[in-house]
Amino acid sequence: MKIVFTFPGQGTQHAGMLQNLPGDEMAQAREVLGAETDTLDTPAALEHTRAVQLSLLIAGVAWARELERKGVTPDIVSGLSIGAYPAAVVAGALDFTDALRLVALRGDLMEQAYPHGYGLTAIMGLTLPQVETLIEGTGTYIANLNAETQIVIAGTDEGMAQVAERALAKGASKARRLAVSVPSHCELLYEPALKLAEAFSRVTLSRPRCAWLSGSTGRVLWQPEKIADDLAMNMARTVRWQEAMISASERDGRLAIEMPPGGVLTCLTRQAAWKGEAISLERSGVDVAVHLAKRLSA
Repeated sequence: MKIVFTFPGQGTQHAGMLQNLPGDEMAQAREVLGAETDTLDTPAALEHTRAVQLSLLIAGVAWARELERKGVTPDIVSGLSIGAYPAAVVAGALDFTDALRLVALRGDLMEQAYPHGYGLTAIMGLTLPQVETLIEGTGTYIANLNAETQIVIAGTDEGMAQVAERALAKGASKARRLAVSVPSHCELLYEPALKLAEAFSRVTLSRPRCAWLSGSTGRVLWQPEKIADDLAMNMARTVRWQEAMISASERDGRLAIEMPPGGVLTCLTRQAAWKGEAISLERSGVDVAVHLAKRLSA
């Protein structure tokens, strides 16, 4: 029975999320990013994609390493969108310093491509075929397949509002604009992804020491070059979180621990026919995670 560390994507961030982090990740980040580090998690900074993504990277790595210091080590790691980066760092595939530089660039490229008027909207209560019908003619795209009846779309504010109105009329339980200011996980970000891939060509990745499970394909990747491609291009590829968690379950994953902030992935994991425990570290705490991990190995 295996332990899975999961790392959330944009939309889960909140002001103050980097305060009182365990470990020395903030100090390491300051060596790379300078004074910017001190204001990353302020409300003003979190209006920008770069700060959001850097904050999620730093928090994810810090809390995962704290669990490791407590004796809880992952057999599988997986992240949604930007969450794939702290997952790669924790797996030993990507150096934390390189990750900080690449994520800063990633955030800049995404925001510069679409500075305003775009984003993501979650449609809940409808299936993929239904949502595919609703987006016709709106210029929006399928972005995330989070659960059987939780589909995220990407596109312009106007297009997403049109789809949301159609979805609610069709019987959706909810259509919620997410706290993401760019049209992630669709072809609109293909050109920025290519620029990030070029930056990855100057970075050396390593074979991961545990299974690195792609949130874009639902498959475990071991080859450094394939992990690099997945990380660089995932901003332009559909997220397949449900498939990833089904894959983790099939690989005998029985304890999924979501790194802070938030608990969105924990809810989604439970919806993916998860056979074991799934907890949010932020809500359950380190002691509970340690207890469940010990019980799993007993």
